[in-house]
Amino acid sequence: MNHHQAARGAARRRCAIQCLALAVLAGAPAAAADLAQRIDASIAPSFTPDMPGAAIIVTRDGKAIFRKAYGSADLDAKLALDPGMAMRVGSITKQFTATAILILAEQGKLSLHDDIRTCLPAFPDKGKPITIEHLLTHTSGIRNYTDDPGFVAAMARDLSVTQLIATFKDAPLAFAPGERFAYSNSGYVLLGAIIEKVSGMRYADFVAQRIFEPLGMRHTAYDGYERSKVVHARGYRGGAGKFVAGAPVSMSQPFAAGALVSTVDDLARWDAAITAGRLLGRASWKQAFTAYTLNNGASSGYGYGWGIGRLQGSTAIVHGGGISGFSAFAMRLPDENVYVAVLSNSDSGLVESELLAHRAAGIAIGKPIPEPQAAPPTRTALRLAPGVFERYVGRYELAPGFVIDVMQDGEKYIARASGEEAQEIFALSDVLFYSRTVEAQLRFEPQADGSVARLFLLQSGRETPGKRLR
Repeated sequence: MNHHQAARGAARRRCAIQCLALAVLAGAPAAAADLAQRIDASIAPSFTPDMPGAAIIVTRDGKAIFRKAYGSADLDAKLALDPGMAMRVGSITKQFTATAILILAEQGKLSLHDDIRTCLPAFPDKGKPITIEHLLTHTSGIRNYTDDPGFVAAMARDLSVTQLIATFKDAPLAFAPGERFAYSNSGYVLLGAIIEKVSGMRYADFVAQRIFEPLGMRHTAYDGYERSKVVHARGYRGGAGKFVAGAPVSMSQPFAAGALVSTVDDLARWDAAITAGRLLGRASWKQAFTAYTLNNGASSGYGYGWGIGRLQGSTAIVHGGGISGFSAFAMRLPDENVYVAVLSNSDSGLVESELLAHRAAGIAIGKPIPEPQAAPPTRTALRLAPGVFERYVGRYELAPGFVIDVMQDGEKYIARASGEEAQEIFALSDVLFYSRTVEAQLRFEPQADGSVARLFLLQSGRETPGKRLR
């Protein structure tokens, strides 16, 4: 597959992922079988047996109306991907961690307004109360440990929960708790530690016994603690026909922020359970799907483990996941009772951020891009030392045919995504940048020698890696 074929394939996949949901929103009268055929016709040409693939499920009113897998589960063994196979889901883990916290809250074992030091007294006093809710909503100000320059080089090392927390606990807060939204895996690691402390159980056991088993999610587990013999797809990285195994990562490091494996069938069961109001009371589910309000009264655009937005005028509850070798994306449209889940065994190329999904939706239905989100919350930009941003200038490929150009114009920092106008970006730290017009962030990943080989696009809970081309 050449570069142009790969680019066209990526675009077709982005359209197909949401095509059924958007047809429902538009009131299309087509039968489920016809809609499924149209999705298949859109997706099938994008995959060949010699490339990683994707498993996709779409449900309406709790029933699967599209379920299929494409591509290879194991390139060396020439094993086709099956929709029943398990894959790592990355940050989709966070919605299960959030639900575990809410289960404990309903049992009266903690309050979301508790200072986290009530449960974790060894965590340093930061001078301002940090609540459990701040962790759930990425508004704590605690530094994201996966932003550390040496994280990738050390991510294959096994760590205890205490050792993992030690990698970020002493860093100063980036901002006052509740002041702004800044995606932080550290917050969800702390939530996992709170679950273990309050319940007296390992995180892996708690989510299995209190969530997965009651819901019949037999193939969903903390990676390494599986309860079934489901086949796992191998994970890959690369693109344009050149794929290699994903980089090794110890699943002790993503922990409660991203260590789960699942199948599209189990994710559909999960959505059906949410729709039926199982596990939690109505008030708790409503709270989880309500965007947190920042100190200044602005919406954060994020609830408890889910991004909250709009799609063609309807509520869209979304989250993505990216981890070495795998990517994932899930969307709930509760007003229409439509659910879409995609699991891919490649960490570059299939699952798009919300911004790309909205653009693909406009192409798929031949209409303008859906209504814009509310303006991002006000943030205070930092002034970087001379030469810091110059290290980041270059081109970064996030998927075949999708590149972000990073440029500097005098004192202005500029980013331009494929097919988009250039936008000024602003520094939240030496490595983290935000836009004032789109709720998205760019995080650069310096190596130990100071060079930068990749960035991450952070949006709707998904971290999409981009390899530096030059």
